[in-house]
Amino acid sequence: MIIAFARTSLHLSVTLFTILFSSLLLSNIVLADTPSSIKPAPVHEYMLDNGMKVLVKQDKRAPIAAIYVWYKVGSSYEYDGSTGLSHMLEHMMFKGTKKHPTGEFNRILAENGAQNNAFTTQDYTAYYEVIANDRIDVSMELESDRMRGVLLPPEEFKKELEVVKEERRWRTEDKPTAMTYEQFQATAFINSPYRTPVIGWMNDLDHMTVDDARAWYKKWYAPNNATLVVVGDVEPDAIYEMAKKYFASIEKSNIEKIKPRKEVKQLGMRSIQVKVPAEVPYMIMGYKTPNLINAKEKWEPYALEVLASILSGGDSARLISKLVRGKEIASDVDASYDGYGRLPDLFSFSGTPVKDSDVATLKKAIEEEIENIKTNLVSQEELDRVKAQTIAGEVYQQDSIQHQATLLGFLESVGLGYKLMDNYVKNISAVTPEQIQAVAKKYLVEDQMTFAELVPQPIDPNKKKGPAPHFER
Repeated sequence: MIIAFARTSLHLSVTLFTILFSSLLLSNIVLADTPSSIKPAPVHEYMLDNGMKVLVKQDKRAPIAAIYVWYKVGSSYEYDGSTGLSHMLEHMMFKGTKKHPTGEFNRILAENGAQNNAFTTQDYTAYYEVIANDRIDVSMELESDRMRGVLLPPEEFKKELEVVKEERRWRTEDKPTAMTYEQFQATAFINSPYRTPVIGWMNDLDHMTVDDARAWYKKWYAPNNATLVVVGDVEPDAIYEMAKKYFASIEKSNIEKIKPRKEVKQLGMRSIQVKVPAEVPYMIMGYKTPNLINAKEKWEPYALEVLASILSGGDSARLISKLVRGKEIASDVDASYDGYGRLPDLFSFSGTPVKDSDVATLKKAIEEEIENIKTNLVSQEELDRVKAQTIAGEVYQQDSIQHQATLLGFLESVGLGYKLMDNYVKNISAVTPEQIQAVAKKYLVEDQMTFAELVPQPIDPNKKKGPAPHFER
């Protein structure tokens, strides 16, 4: 399973502005009708002697818990020729250990009423179970066993590699917008590892070996490269003792610091066409932007987040109200920004023109909206409305212990740290119209832009579409 927040699909992008806002509301914001005595649930932090970090957050609304193990490795750690290794290894982590042969992992969890899966992104790989709070030790035992005990049998590897190739065909090669996005990323970045797809290039998958996977597993899967996150109806100190019981005996590894792969300066606009069979045209345009880790001005990523929501954060946002409903030149249009990765990324726009319009018209209209932001300050009324809508529309997500665990884990895994949440609302609230205008002028400029256009080609009428394959382990 591949998840990359706003990177996997621009059509499905959900900016971390909304994710973080919703995640913080229940724990950090006191609403007008909420008693001021309510305090946020604290995050309890522990460290095992072998370097494994443990984060525990108590949520007693249901007698269940979400247990996540996060490894600091994803596709951005891979080099040319090795793409797809992180995701392939994720699949193999379900293929058995000496103690629990192939099939036992899922059988045991099913017998205990647990939900489980895993996901790989550019920056991390995570494995999780949601289980009754009196059976957490079942999850802990299984996760600790496969941290170092996965066998990687060659025959299982060979079969699973074919599954991954089919996943690539289904999710990317047979989907015109996904193919366009993949080509767009590879054009936007020259030497940043964000240029490669999480699932890997097909040529690299064709030549991947079980020894490649073994080496990758040995290199990155260790307690001192992992974070255990538990959220739910639990007692933090008891979880710490359980973590010591199951994980403390696992020896740490020598995790070498990876070399920086800083993207070279872009020297002008880049533009590509992607010609594949498709029913409708599509476009993506993206601008190089800083993120929270590398921004010299720490307010800039927050201003970029707010700008993305002003442009497409709901039905009343500018792009939707003007280009979809107003001018009726787009069937969908989106703006997204991801400033929370390990490396700098893009401020991106994507959209599909309506039948009587075209990509050139849509691109021009988006650029006009960008110029409007640069020329005219966003009104305080609009800015306040965007923030209020974000809060009202996303707060319900805090009902999910999985959502809370995901937020804690990914912030730790990319190097930002979960404590970023503590001041997030304050930083977003401090964004001004002048700051929004400043980041638009500074970063949304043609010389830092990459543009990709999907040019539809005829669809083979004889090609049959089968049912979606089942990729979960």
